[in-house]
Amino acid sequence: MTSTAAPVKPLPADMAATITWAVDQRERVQSVARRAVEAGMKNVWFVGSGGSLFASSPVGYLLAQRATSFGAFRMSANEFNHIRPVQVGPDSLVVVGSHSGKTPETLEAIETARSLGVRTIVGIGRPDDSPLAQGVDEMFAYGSKETVWEPKQILLAHLAHGLLTAAGDETEQEREAAAASYAVLPAVIPAALTSQDEALAAMAARLADQPIIYVLGSGPNEDVARCLSMCYLQEMQWLHSAAYNAGEFFHGAFEMVTENTPVILFLGRDATRPVAERASRFLDKYTKAAYRIDSASLDMPGVSEHMFPEIDPIVLGSTVTRIAQHFEAVTGHSLEIRRYMFKVEY
Repeated sequence: MTSTAAPVKPLPADMAATITWAVDQRERVQSVARRAVEAGMKNVWFVGSGGSLFASSPVGYLLAQRATSFGAFRMSANEFNHIRPVQVGPDSLVVVGSHSGKTPETLEAIETARSLGVRTIVGIGRPDDSPLAQGVDEMFAYGSKETVWEPKQILLAHLAHGLLTAAGDETEQEREAAAASYAVLPAVIPAALTSQDEALAAMAARLADQPIIYVLGSGPNEDVARCLSMCYLQEMQWLHSAAYNAGEFFHGAFEMVTENTPVILFLGRDATRPVAERASRFLDKYTKAAYRIDSASLDMPGVSEHMFPEIDPIVLGSTVTRIAQHFEAVTGHSLEIRRYMFKVEY
């Protein structure tokens, strides 16, 4: 690790434009949702690997809370291929995600879905000329190499609201009200990240040489925690880390906490906030190295209060990328370096 942190990278130059693009896809995405419901859709499946699977966590929670006439499921692509879920069929909508558009198990999941009779498969990824794009019926390609989490989640949220409205679980007025909060995100997200830079820099400087870093989150933010731990600290920084649901933390993992054990806790303003707050109270008592990333401390002008449960995971997920960049600045270990990924057969 370098003794002095290098300057952190600036926010991606295309961040606002990429988020704006995703926001502007609302009508196109929701027309896909409407056609699926009109064709008799009974369930929707979100399939992917790594970050592309984690990004569907908030929409999964949203539909679990609000969808009454159809089911919503999330599954790792490789497990989807081996399990071949019995409920997947002609009345299913399958959404597959891959940033590169080349993830082998996700491409195989397209074929699995086809073999099970699925009529509509939606793809979300970066390139519009990838094997993923060529295999799906509707492709949403956000194009950016750096602004990734945000467009994925916004597109998925558009789809969820389209499904809910078409199925009668959401009114047109509610759909439009939700759209108003998404419309401000091109300005809200960069400002929220910039406002945290000083605190995130201090956290990275304190934790980058620690033997292990635990990361916690609850509800739609559980996979925000998992993304930081797996995709960034482990994969891109080669740091020992482990992520847990903030509620399940109390079923074993909290025994590892001592007064200097680093723990990063994500708190959102959704129905599971009490679960995260319970973990926070424990950390107050038993470690001096707890760090909280709390959406309630962020200014989000134009986002309606009733939309915080949906919007918070997008902003907190964007914060995860910024945290990784601050670790990169401290360790001097590029986020592009891999030992095995893209290099060896697995």
